[in-house]
This record gives sequence, structure tokens and C-alpha cells, in this order.
Amino acid sequence: MPAPLLATLLPGVDDAEGARVPAGLPPIVDAHVHLFPDRLFAAVRRWFDQYGWPIRYRFPAPAVAAHLLDRGVAHIVALHYAHKPGMARDLNAWMAAFCRATPRVTGTATVFPGEPGAAAILAEGFALGLRGVKLHCHVQCFAPDAPALHEVYEACVAARVPLVMHAGREPASPAYACDPHALCSAERVDRVLRAHPHLRLCVPHLGADEYDAYERLLDRHENLWLDTTMMLAEFFPGHAPRRLVEARPDRILYGTDFPNIPYAWDRELVRIAAWGLPDEALARILGGNARTLFGLEDDTRASSPER
Repeated sequence: MPAPLLATLLPGVDDAEGARVPAGLPPIVDAHVHLFPDRLFAAVRRWFDQYGWPIRYRFPAPAVAAHLLDRGVAHIVALHYAHKPGMARDLNAWMAAFCRATPRVTGTATVFPGEPGAAAILAEGFALGLRGVKLHCHVQCFAPDAPALHEVYEACVAARVPLVMHAGREPASPAYACDPHALCSAERVDRVLRAHPHLRLCVPHLGADEYDAYERLLDRHENLWLDTTMMLAEFFPGHAPRRLVEARPDRILYGTDFPNIPYAWDRELVRIAAWGLPDEALARILGGNARTLFGLEDDTRASSPER
């Protein structure tokens, strides 16, 4: 088995950043932005400083949203996750309050799989206005097809909201409390989608590192999406699966992992814009697919006048 992408601490990239989104692009939805309360953000950054990469944008949550929206991103989908049981209810309340106070930010709920009352915790989050669920197999140490996930999947189906679940094997780190390669696989995700055909699932990082397998899953399951997060930035050696994006522009969402990134905020965006994709494909990837998946209102205030 190849070494995990986070086998060692990775260096940051001192690349230039743009003052605005590149001219001529359709309205952009960043479908993978992390927002946490200050103390939890600080804990996340300490982990990355020790085991991941140097985080370039060390902002509190309000500045995270402002940084992207002020530079021309039309809408943000905000994600968070509970690191242990008993955290999710308070985190969801915090996220809902943040989104109510911040235009053009749509928040997701979270829960720790298997904790008591998981379905009720999610129902409360949805009642507060949260529009999806975020789970992280690597951090929360669960397999996608574990029995404890059934009630989470059914809660998403009942509420008609999507689930964003880091169920790909990479980026993996030996610093996690579990082995992502033992827990995660496209085969396990396939089992989930077969068992829950009405679940709308988005797997981040283009399913890294099983790109071919996830392309086959996209052909097999109409209820599966992938997001681009970090995989098109040419940061991880050998990982820029452009072919997968071009093959299924109808099922790929643009996302960044902002602010927990080691390079310029627009690095992936600049590279996608330079590909010369057809207008329809570009519009779907950069915003249309996320609007459909999360039921977002059409907000074109940040679109470029040149297009």
C-alpha cells in the first residue's frame, strides 16, 4: 500500500493570491468551507500544525466567510464535525446562529455516529435551518457502512437533505486514531448507496485516492456527488484527477477546504478556469451542482460582468 498523503508534515506553498475570483466565471458556490467556534478552530489548527500542513488563513469564522464573499464567491456551504460524542447539539446551534447572521452562507449539521439520540440531534439541527449533514470517517473513526450510520442516513432521507461524508481513503495520516484505509473504500460507499437509494451523498476530495472506482460509482448511482476539495490544486504529488472532473461535470462540486489550506484561497479556482471547459460544464461545477444538491437560491450578485 502506498504511503498516506499525510505520512509526514507537508510544507506550505507561498503562491500569489488573487484579489477577486477570475474574470468571466459563472457565479461560484464554494461547497466545502469549514466553520468552527474559536476554541475548536484553534484545536483543528494545532493538529494541522503538527501532522498536516501550515494553515495559511488563520481566521475566526466571520472573517473566513467575509474573505471569500468579499472576493466574489457568491455562496458558501459551511461544514463542521463533532470530534466526540456530546458536542454536536451545541455545534449545530452555533452554526445555525452564524448562518442566520451571515447572508449567503448555508450551514450543515453534524452528529457523532452512534451517540445516543443521534437522529433527534439532527432533527433539531434541521429545525434550526441547517440544510445538510457533515461526517468525517477519518476523524470520527467509523466505516461508511457501519450499522450506527443507518439512523443518520435515514434522517437525511426523511429531511430531504444531502450528506457530505469524507469517506475516501485519503488524505490519510498515521496521526488519526484509526486507519482510514481500513475503514474507507469505494466498495463500502457502494454498499451504502445500494442500501439507501434515496440518500443524496457527496464524497469530498473526489473520493481520493480511488478515482477510477468513484467514476464507476457515479455511473452506477444517480444519488452520488463528489467535490474537488484540494485534489485539483497540484499540492499533493501525482493527485490532479482532471479526467474524472471532465467526465462527469454534472456530478462534481467545486470546494476548497478553506480556511484549512496551505496555499492561496483561489489556487484550485484558477486552475479550473484555465482548463477551457465548456460553459455549461463550468457553470455546473462551479455553482450549479451545489445549488441543486443543497437547494440554494440563485444568487448572482457575485457573477462577473464580463461573462
